[in-house]
Amino acid sequence: MCDADVDGSHITTLIMTFFFRYMKELVQYGYLYVATPPLYLIKKGKTEKYCWTEDERNRFVEELGRGKDSGIHIQRYKGLGEMNAEQLWETTMNPEKRTLRQVTIENAAEADRIFSMLMGDEVPPRREFIEKNAVYANIDA
Repeated sequence: MCDADVDGSHITTLIMTFFFRYMKELVQYGYLYVATPPLYLIKKGKTEKYCWTEDERNRFVEELGRGKDSGIHIQRYKGLGEMNAEQLWETTMNPEKRTLRQVTIENAAEADRIFSMLMGDEVPPRREFIEKNAVYANIDA
């Protein structure tokens, strides 16, 4: 479980690299999961909703405010430490409500190549990979 922002995604990649390199069997047999905390809490009056993406936030604000965002409180979580224990339980840890993403390896050789490139010393291949795949990124800046 890491923060829901870009920095959290980077830390998740570092953690997955560790498991891939030193405990590969955990990944191969499907025992590695990533918990996904929300990025936003939207409130208006007594109505509140957690949102995991920018699009989800925008849709809910539009729905809740009927085109206006007056009276709508938007809290963006910059990290897990900004949530109180009840919020963290409700959104990320409660087995009945949480969203877990199972980490799998479809192609071990390709996964090894990508991990080596992303975590390696050579910047140009990493930069090229990021630029090529940035269209898939969910930027929250």
